[in-house]
Amino acid sequence: MTINVEQLLAKVPTSLLINGQWRDAASGETFDVENPATGEVLATLASANSEDAVAALDAACAVQDEWARTTPRERSNILRRAFELVTERKDEFAALMTLEMGKPLAEAYGEVTYGAEYLRWFSEEAVRDYGRSLPAPEGTLQMVTRRKPVGPCLLITPWNFPLAMATRKVAPAVAAGCTMVLKPAKLTPLTAQYFAQTMIDAGLLEGVLNVVAGKSASAISEPVMADSRLRKVSFTGSTPVGKTLLKAAADNVLRTSMELGGNAPFIVFEDADLDQAVEGAMGAKMRNIGEACTAANRFIVHESVADEFAQKFAAKISELKVGNGMDEGVTCGPLIEKKAQDNVAALVEDAVAKGAKVLVGGSRGEGAGYFYEPTVLTNVSRESRVAQEEIFGPVAPILTFSDEAEAIELANDTEYGLASYVFTENSDRMWRVGDGLEFGLMGFNAGVISNVAAPFGGVKQSGMGREGGAEGIEEYTSLQYIGVRNPYAGA
Repeated sequence: MTINVEQLLAKVPTSLLINGQWRDAASGETFDVENPATGEVLATLASANSEDAVAALDAACAVQDEWARTTPRERSNILRRAFELVTERKDEFAALMTLEMGKPLAEAYGEVTYGAEYLRWFSEEAVRDYGRSLPAPEGTLQMVTRRKPVGPCLLITPWNFPLAMATRKVAPAVAAGCTMVLKPAKLTPLTAQYFAQTMIDAGLLEGVLNVVAGKSASAISEPVMADSRLRKVSFTGSTPVGKTLLKAAADNVLRTSMELGGNAPFIVFEDADLDQAVEGAMGAKMRNIGEACTAANRFIVHESVADEFAQKFAAKISELKVGNGMDEGVTCGPLIEKKAQDNVAALVEDAVAKGAKVLVGGSRGEGAGYFYEPTVLTNVSRESRVAQEEIFGPVAPILTFSDEAEAIELANDTEYGLASYVFTENSDRMWRVGDGLEFGLMGFNAGVISNVAAPFGGVKQSGMGREGGAEGIEEYTSLQYIGVRNPYAGA
């Protein structure tokens, strides 16, 4: 595939989308979007302020009732057309994500497929938003429940999956009949801008989807969340920011969906198929350069197979080619920004200072861009930062355990509870460990488990609510109960 970058960027709107029109920011301020592989500026976008954010909410509120009255089939058809358009534009979406986020082009294509599937899935769920009807036990009423659109929503997406995180929120909101204000991450807004235009091209009613990118997240979120017309906020990002949003949401008792940080354990038992475990580890750790909330963060390996697993894993890691994701053959791109690169380097330095051994990698990349070598660490102390904090980079620390109880205790020794991975040939153990693990997701002999048809979400400080699956549309609805008098009661 050959992409003319200048022509591609010329197709991407750089303004704010409010009430179906692309327009400049009220303040006239702008911000730059950089390529993390080169440091070069890709585009300059309008930067929304509080005035723009309220205008976007005004537009969403103005059409909420009209949009809620559209038929499920109409909303379904729009989402289906959007799925087809995203698929047709896969080359452009993939290139945009690689340019602004850094992931290798092959992985960007994978995200296009994954992100588009949310549009197709919720186009099908839009016409299957079930209620129920049953008689009251006393026979005096017929009880009817139905789901209604929750109302205007604020959707805040992260930088690491620029398309999939937008479609995972926008698609169920559209399917349920909700209007939206979308705030994409300032580091990777181009994909969301192009996606919003694609939704317009698919026939979405003006004002249903409004997009306000900006250099100050709080300038956008604070006035919108303080407005009593907003009914829901959905956020994917760090736990500290999620806590701040939850506090703000309390004032208006907003519906909230929070997909927050992770510290995923990857447990390898002594009876595991090690080749299968290494294959799973590559997917769980290196997908998206390790910049994923589901990324395996701690490799907890039985002491009897730890050395063999580490050697095989390091051999696979060493085969990765680091470089600009747009270049052929590259399998590991740059980190998103210098701050991320500095943090990963500090985590490795701390681990080594506490006794860890670098089996492969362990250094920053050379030249321009925010590269860090894929790294495997052994002899990692539980007290090291890399064993306690979310890494968000291509670093795999290996810890050991002696029995099942210790493995579960190690895995649960975190405030987070999103993804977990277990490799064993013993199915009884799978159920026991699954019962013991405090995580919303578990992969059994599988390193990549995200799927649009499955409910995605965590427990503890990894958040609340679920995205995707049959459960995903429920997050954008409110349940209404109607008690209908039984005319035969007492007859």
